[in-house]
Amino acid sequence: MEDLIVLDRLTKTYRLGNETIRALDGISLTIRRGEFVCIIGPSGSGKSTLMNMIGLLDTPTSGSYRLDGEEVSRLPDSRLADIRNRKIGFIFQQFNLLPKLTAFENVELPLIYRGVPGRERRRMAMEALEKVGLGDRRHHRPGQLSGGQQQRVAIARALAGNPPILLADEPTGSLDTRTGGEVMQLIRELNEEGHTIVLITHDLSIASRARRIVHIRDGRLAEESGVPAG
Repeated sequence: MEDLIVLDRLTKTYRLGNETIRALDGISLTIRRGEFVCIIGPSGSGKSTLMNMIGLLDTPTSGSYRLDGEEVSRLPDSRLADIRNRKIGFIFQQFNLLPKLTAFENVELPLIYRGVPGRERRRMAMEALEKVGLGDRRHHRPGQLSGGQQQRVAIARALAGNPPILLADEPTGSLDTRTGGEVMQLIRELNEEGHTIVLITHDLSIASRARRIVHIRDGRLAEESGVPAG
């Protein structure tokens, strides 16, 4: 498999008064196309900062990031937004669904932002909802859905543009154990269909569902377990 995400000595520092906070400290990590990688670490370890870097929501202080063969660490925001919209789908712990929109409209929304023509985006949104088993709930608003169903809508929204990468930030953190297990099974199936999955968690039982586990502590990669795909 080819390299899809290549981080080389990535750092991220912040100024807090007279103090410099080093959120990431020389991170080097390669993720190949089609892998399912979990980044695990305690609160404050740097895992969310790393997720933001991989997802092009933030830029590094120093170091290199090559995404699908392109150096992206120094690109302007407009270009980063374009790459993010085409190549990365986000799944969040709190679902981030708009309460006044139906499930279908929530899934369709990012496709509108991308400028996908009406007929095509409606087809793509419906296909994504059906893939997560919620085609019959397309007219329901988030308040009419269970937590597990809301997370499935959020996954459908991430899938709608068929991005090669899915980034999942504590995707089961707001769910009970059984529902969380169902969501993780769905994420694993999406990986088997070819999506590259990068999942952030502090829960080792969730991390164990991944094929490769990367541990982060104090802004550094501490250890790795599992065998990279390939």
